[in-house]
Amino acid sequence: MDIPNIDLVIVDLYPFEKKLSKKTKFNELIEYVDVGGSTLIRAAAKNFNDVIIISNISDYPKLANELKINKGATSLDFRKLMSSKAFSTTAYYDSIISNWLNNEAGVKFPEKKTIYGKLIENLHYGENPHQQGSLYANSHNLGLQKIHGKDLSHNNYNDIYSALAILNSFNKNEGSVIIKHTNPCGASCEKNQLIAFKNSFNCDPVSAFGGVVAINSIISKKLAIQLNKIFFEVIVSKGFSKDALKILKKKKNVRLINCQNFSLKNNNHYLFLGNSFLLQDADNKLFDKNKMRVVTRKKPSIKKMNSLKFAFNICKFVKSNAIVLANEKSTIGIGSGQPNRLDSCKIASSKASEFLPDKLSGSAAASDAFFPFVDGIEELINSGVDAIIQPGGSLNDKKVIAAANKAGITMVFTGIRHFKH
Repeated sequence: MDIPNIDLVIVDLYPFEKKLSKKTKFNELIEYVDVGGSTLIRAAAKNFNDVIIISNISDYPKLANELKINKGATSLDFRKLMSSKAFSTTAYYDSIISNWLNNEAGVKFPEKKTIYGKLIENLHYGENPHQQGSLYANSHNLGLQKIHGKDLSHNNYNDIYSALAILNSFNKNEGSVIIKHTNPCGASCEKNQLIAFKNSFNCDPVSAFGGVVAINSIISKKLAIQLNKIFFEVIVSKGFSKDALKILKKKKNVRLINCQNFSLKNNNHYLFLGNSFLLQDADNKLFDKNKMRVVTRKKPSIKKMNSLKFAFNICKFVKSNAIVLANEKSTIGIGSGQPNRLDSCKIASSKASEFLPDKLSGSAAASDAFFPFVDGIEELINSGVDAIIQPGGSLNDKKVIAAANKAGITMVFTGIRHFKH
C-alpha cells in the first residue's frame, strides 16, 4: 500500500488538567489521561526535520501565517520551534498527572520530581532592571485582578503574595498588612478596616513608604481618602467601593488589585540552589496545643494570651531572626532578618519606642525561634515588654526562664519553630 508522507500533525490532548481542577472522581479522571495523543505529539516532534507538529490551539494563527509566507510549506526554524513547544506540552501534561498520582499515593518526595507551570506574563524585568523575568503558574487564573495602574513587577508579585499569606491567617474580612521587601512593616487584625490600616501604618510609617498595602475587606471611601495621602506601589483588597475607586484612580500609576478570588493553596515550598532545589512542606502549622505551655510563675490573662498568639502568628511571616512586638490586635514593632536575635530585639524595641512609645509598656513579644542567651529577653524586658512567646528548646532555657521570673513577666513556650530564610 502506498501511504503518502505525513508532514502536518495537530493534536489537542484530553482536558485532564481542566477535569482535575473540577475535582473529578478518580475513576472518571483516569480516563482523561491521554495516551495516544501524547505519543503522536512526541513522534511528530522528534521528526521536526520533515514534520510540523501543532500541540496548542493558540498556534493555529502562527501556522496559517507560516504557510502563507512559505507558499504552503514551513521553515525548519518554525518546525524546531513547534517541536520544542510540543515537548514542553507533553512534559507539562505528564507532570500534572505525575503530581496527581503522587498525591493520591501519599508520596511527598518521589525519586524524580517535576515542577510545572504556564506562562502568565512576561514582566518588564526581574528583581533588578538587568534581570529578565516572567510569571508562571499552574493555573491561568491567579485570582488577582488588576483594575488600575501600571503593570505589576517581579517585586510587586512577591510582596503581594507575602501580604496575602498574612491576610489568609486572619478571620474573614478582618485586618490589614503593609509589606516592604516581603517583610511586614505593620499588621493588624482589627475588624474596623480604617483602624486596622492606621494601626498597620503607625507601626512603621517610614518603612511603609512605597510598600504594598493589603486590606482584608472591600475598601470604603473613608479608607480610600487615607490611602491616597500615602505613596503605595500596590493596594490590594477584596474589592473597592465606587467612591473608593474614584478617589484612588486619581493616582495614575498606583496598582489596584482585587484579590477576592485569590486562593492560597500552598502545600509545598521550593528553594532553588543553582541546578538543584530544596523541597519541604509549607509552614502551615502555627501552634501545637499539646506542646504549648506557660513556663513562668506568672500566667497570662486571656487578653494577654491573645496578644501573644497574634504576635507569634505575625512572627511566622517575618524573615529570621524575627522579633514582633504587639499590643492586643496590632503590631507595634518588628525586627527582621538579623544574623543574631539580640539585634532583632533591639530593632523591634527601637521602632516601637520611636513610633508608638505609649504602647510599648505592657506589650507582648514573639520570637520565631528560641533565645540562645538571656540578653535578648533582657532587651525586651527593659523596653517594657511583660510577656514573651517563643518556641523554647535552647540549652539556656533554664537561665532564660529564671530571668523572666526575676523580672516578673510571663513566658510561653510553643514547641514550634518558624524560621523563614
